This record gives sequence, C-alpha cells and structure tokens, in this order.
Amino acid sequence: MAVISSLLLLPPALSRRTITICSNSSSKSMAAKNQIDGETSNRVVVCGGGVIGVCTAYFLVKKGIAVTLVEKSAVACAASGKAGGFLAFDWCDGGPVAPLARASFNLHRSLAEELNGVESYGYRPLTTLSLTVTESKPGSGGFGLPDWVNGPAKGPSTIGTTQTTAQVHPQLFTRKLLSTATEKYGVEVVIGKLEEVRVESGRVDAVVLEGGRVIDTDKVVLAMGPWSSKFELLSSIFRVYGTKAHSIVLEPKEPNAITPHALFLTYHPSHGGEALDPEVYPRPTGEVYICGMSSQEEVPDDPDQVTSNPESIQVLKRVAKTVSSYLNEENALVKAEQACFLPGTDDGVPVIGEIPGIKGCYVATGHSCWGILNGPATGAALAELIVDGVATCVDLSRFSPSRFSKRRGRV
Repeated sequence: MAVISSLLLLPPALSRRTITICSNSSSKSMAAKNQIDGETSNRVVVCGGGVIGVCTAYFLVKKGIAVTLVEKSAVACAASGKAGGFLAFDWCDGGPVAPLARASFNLHRSLAEELNGVESYGYRPLTTLSLTVTESKPGSGGFGLPDWVNGPAKGPSTIGTTQTTAQVHPQLFTRKLLSTATEKYGVEVVIGKLEEVRVESGRVDAVVLEGGRVIDTDKVVLAMGPWSSKFELLSSIFRVYGTKAHSIVLEPKEPNAITPHALFLTYHPSHGGEALDPEVYPRPTGEVYICGMSSQEEVPDDPDQVTSNPESIQVLKRVAKTVSSYLNEENALVKAEQACFLPGTDDGVPVIGEIPGIKGCYVATGHSCWGILNGPATGAALAELIVDGVATCVDLSRFSPSRFSKRRGRV
C-alpha cells in the first residue's frame, strides 16, 4: 500500500499523476468498478484538497458514492494547513452561519471519537480568554491569567469554556480525514489543475484537467477556497476575495509549562496607532501558533506562490515575546513563518449549493476564518444534498449561490 504522507506531499511537478489508495479488496473492487474515466454512474468529482473539499469527499464516500478528489498542488497546502484550527460552538450566533457552526462543532466532536482525533490530529477542548496587552508597559502577568502568560497583560475574561471552544491541528485533521477516506473507502486522489467543467444541455458532463485529461462525471463539487475567483464559471456569478493572514509556529523549550488556553488579544504596540487583534493557540503537539496581521491582497495563481510579509512576521514575533517569556527568541524555536488566504464573499456568508442553471455542479467556498470549524457540516450537508436531494443536517437555503443571480436580476 502507498504511504499516505507521500501522497499528500507530492510536488506540483507530478501534476497529472493519478493515485488510488485502498485498504481492502472491497474498496479496491468499488474503485475499479466506479472510478474509471468514462463512467459517470455513482461518481462525484470534488475539486479542491482543502478542508471543505476533503470533508465533502469523506461524507460522500461514506454514503457509498465513488469520489475522485482533484487538487492542484498538495492536500491542505493552503489555509487548511496554515490556519489556527480554533473551533467555537456559539460564536456565530445571531447570524446566518449559526446553525452551520453549531452543527459542525458537534460533528468535530463525533469525528474526534470516530478517528481518534485526540491522538491523530490534536483535538481537545479549550478554555478561551480575552485580554489586553500593552507592549510598552512592564508587567508580570496577573490574576486570572495562566502562569505562562507573564507579560504586561490585564483584564482577562473567559469567552469560551471547554464546553464551547476546542481546537484541532488543521493540517493533521484534513490529512487524517483524507487518509481514512482513501484507505478505508477507496477515494481516488488526482494531483492536477482543473481547467474546465464541461456542460452539455445544462448538465455537468465532465471535468477537464490541464494537459487534457477528461474525467467523465455528472456531478462535480467546486471547493477551491479563494481560488474560486480564478475560475470563470464561479467568478461570473459571485465574487470571492482573499484575505491574507499571517502566522508563526513556535516550539517552546518548556512545552509542558504552556496550558491549553487560547488567547484573543487586544494588543497595543509601543509605537502607538490602532490596536491589533492577534490570537495565540497552544497545541497539544507542544507548539504554539500565533496569527494576525491580515489584509486584502490579490490571490496568486498557485498556492505555492503565497509568501509571508517580513514586517507582519516580525510583529507576531514581538507579540509572542511580549505575551510570554516562554515564547521569546531564547526560549522558543521558530518552526514556521507563513501566510495563507482566507476566502470571503461580499455578504460575508459562505456559498454552498448547486449552481443555478447547471445541474450537477455544486460549490462550497467563502467560509472566511471559519473554514476549519465549518468544514464537517458543510461536507455532510453537501453530501446529503447531492445524494438525497435535500440537506437535513443543516438548511443550506441561506447559503445558496442562487442568491447572487437573484440580486443581479433586480439590477
């Protein structure tokens, strides 16, 4: 059997190689029967190897659907590999995303039980604190703060408990879900660039990859995150923009001193100006993830072209050492300096559902900073919509792409 890690780290140079991984004879026979180019029956092509695409593939294949996952670069190579992995049960309450978030938070819990998430991808409940840090003021922690938060912090308040906030390591989560889908259920993974969704008589007929490969199918899911803006079929209906978010990953010399407290900061730099809002997530792997410094920028053509801005990275390093002496240069190794793009929509609501006028063409994008949280419920609901004709775990009507065509019709 091929090793899953080698599959997921394939370089772009192998862009047209097809790899199928199965763990037993029944999976092999199912793959052989249903996943041959030219056969459309009972097969869905999912385009996008981030958390949304992988979750959709996972729940589809558990319903007995043969799935081919197409990814341009590498699985979880963008935001799904570089995000914080923070999960919140009720932080989206009061808006249209609330039912999706609540359902997905609960699905994360059940998936962690099913997939041994505590060990395999760092799932754990968290206490979440809000606090103010002023860079120029001396300080040594304070009442209500964990011992390791020994910088000039004040005013801590609990904004999430172990019942309402949790975390995963997003890259490990996405890859664990896919490895289970490939090894247990026979999902096929193709590393290649989507060029075209071929439509005949208003219905999906095939997907065409760079280099000319054609995969016949009557159902396709476009889960391409911020790269949705690069695909004309989608960009002609609605706009997806990219917010570039920076992060660093530290490895403290004393990881056992760092307790499972997520920190949401109001951070006042020493030079003055507007306060920043960085976030700090200790991980059970012994790492500490710190993110912030976001801006809207043009999304590059390829995920491999995303680079971090040095000034933003330096600010995050200052945040780290100001918050805790355990996270300064002497006491923590910098394992990663990185950036990723988060997909947003003009109305701030994800786009999930069937494209108007194209039978069998589905989309799932625009999840912004809540992609890791809302991946499971998005995938489960889409699988229900595709297979059963209606989503029951979450009402997808408020996320339908048809809302954009209706607005254009009123202009």
